[in-house]
Amino acid sequence: MAKGKWLELAYWAQKKAQSLGAEESSISINQSRRVEVDYRDEKIEKMKESGQQGLSIEIITKGRYSSHSTNDLRKESLEKFIQNAVDLTRYLEVDEYRGLTDPTLYEGQSDADLDLFDPEYDILTTETRKEVAMKLGAHLLGQDDRIISVASGFSDNSGESYVVKSNGFEGIRKATSFSQYLEVSLQGEGDRKPQSGRWYRARHLADLPSTKQTAMEALERTQAQLGQEKVESAVMPMVVENSNAARLLYRLFQPLSGASIQQKNSFLDGKKEQQIASKALTITDNPIIVRGLGSRLYDGDGIAAKEMPVIQDGVLKNYYIDVYYGRKLGWAPTTGYASNIIIQPGKRSAKTIEKNLDQGILVTNWLGGNANGTTGDFSLGVAGWLIENGQRTQPIGEMNISGNYSDLLMNLKEVGNDPYPYSSFRTPTLLFNDVSFSGT
Repeated sequence: MAKGKWLELAYWAQKKAQSLGAEESSISINQSRRVEVDYRDEKIEKMKESGQQGLSIEIITKGRYSSHSTNDLRKESLEKFIQNAVDLTRYLEVDEYRGLTDPTLYEGQSDADLDLFDPEYDILTTETRKEVAMKLGAHLLGQDDRIISVASGFSDNSGESYVVKSNGFEGIRKATSFSQYLEVSLQGEGDRKPQSGRWYRARHLADLPSTKQTAMEALERTQAQLGQEKVESAVMPMVVENSNAARLLYRLFQPLSGASIQQKNSFLDGKKEQQIASKALTITDNPIIVRGLGSRLYDGDGIAAKEMPVIQDGVLKNYYIDVYYGRKLGWAPTTGYASNIIIQPGKRSAKTIEKNLDQGILVTNWLGGNANGTTGDFSLGVAGWLIENGQRTQPIGEMNISGNYSDLLMNLKEVGNDPYPYSSFRTPTLLFNDVSFSGT
C-alpha cells in the first residue's frame, strides 16, 4: 500500500470514529518487516522473515479514554472494529486528564532530513544477508584452537508509521536498521567455557563496522575472560568502557519519567535544579541527529522533537513529562521518552585514563543485577580487569558492585573522549571513584 493510501485510510478511520461519536481520536497505522539469518559453526541455524501491519486507535469521548488495535485493515472489518471501540469507551470511567496534545506543541517541528531509511535496503538480497552472517564466523577459522563454538548473525528491520490526530496532527516516519553479531565460546581451564561476543547496530548498512573487525573483537573479548578470578573485596575506582556504560546509565531514565514522579516511585523526585551528579556529567537528549538510532521528528504525543538538557554540569535540568502525566502533575510537557542520549565527552582517551590509574577495576561486562528506581539502590554483577599501576593484570569475574545511584553519580570523576556511536546512548568511557566491589 502506497504512502498516500496509508494516509487516506488513517483519515477515513478518523472520520468514521467521529461519525460514531468519538470527540477526539488518534489513529496510527504501522507496517514493519524483519529478516534474520543466523549461523552456528559454519551452518545455517535460522533464517526467518516476519512482517506485520496494524492500525491502532485512541478514542476520547465525554472524558472517557480507550485504546484499541487490529491487524485487519479491510474497511469492512475496520467499520465494525471502530464501532465496537467507540461503544466500549462509553462504559469506562471518566479520566479528566485524558485528551489530545495542545496543538501548539506540534509547532516548530524540524524540517531536517534525519536520513533514517537506507535506500540500499530495497535491493538487499537473501544471498547478501547469508554472506554477511557467514563471513562473520569464517574470520575465526584457525584463529584459536580453544574455540568450541561460533555463532554469528545478521538482521535488518524496516518500518513505516503514519499518525493522524483529530486536532490537526499528521506524522510520517520511515526507518531502517541493521545488526550484526558474533559470539564465541572457548575451552578454559577445567570445565570453564567462557563466552562473549560483539554486537553492532546502525541505521544504514554502510555504517556497520567490517565483519572482520566484529569477529576479531568478539574473539579478543572472549579470550580476555580466560583465567577470570574474583579479587578481594575493596572500595576502589571503577572504569566502565564506553560500549557498556549505557547499561549503567539507562537505569536513570525510568526515575526521570513523569509516571515515576507522579506515582512517587523516583529517587529523583524534587531534585530539579539540584546537584545530583558531579560536574563531570552533562547529558543532553538530542532527537535531531542524522542517522541516529533514537532520532525522531516527534514523539508519541506528537510533540515536536527538540534538543533538551537533562543534566548540566551535574545539575538536573529536566524530567521526561508526557502529556498525560504532565496534566496530572500540573507541569508543562517536555517529551515522554528518551531519544538520542548524548553524554558530553571529556578530553582523555580510555587508554590514558587506565594508564593513570594506580588501582581499580575496568568493567567490560555486566552480569545481571538490579536497581531500585524508588530508592536509587543497586547491586550489579561485573566482569572485566583488575588494573594495577596503569596495567591490566588480572581478568576478573563474578564480582558485584553495590551502592546508591545518588552516591555513584557524585563520584563520577572523569568522562572519556570516546562516545560509542552504535547505540542511541552515546556514552564515553566513565571513571568513578570509591565504588564498593565485593568478591572473595
